[in-house]
Amino acid sequence: MNATKEAMLREFARVQNPLETREDAGSGDGLDEPELHREEIELPDGGQLVLTDIEDITPERAEKTAARIARILNSKERDRQS
Repeated sequence: MNATKEAMLREFARVQNPLETREDAGSGDGLDEPELHREEIELPDGGQLVLTDIEDITPERAEKTAARIARILNSKERDRQS
């Protein structure tokens, strides 16, 4: 019971005395938001694929990914027809 009371008092003290906020937080500390790249691609049969990544999306990479997705969709369509 004593441990519970001590934990409760520690938490109360922590809430009453929050850590100071740094004025320069977010600048040069490596925690900045990464840039997101986005590419929209039309798939066969009228579908649309939206690629997002923190790395650059090259046209070759986009085409390769679209081809993979199209193959997956085609194989699922064939499975449904079987």
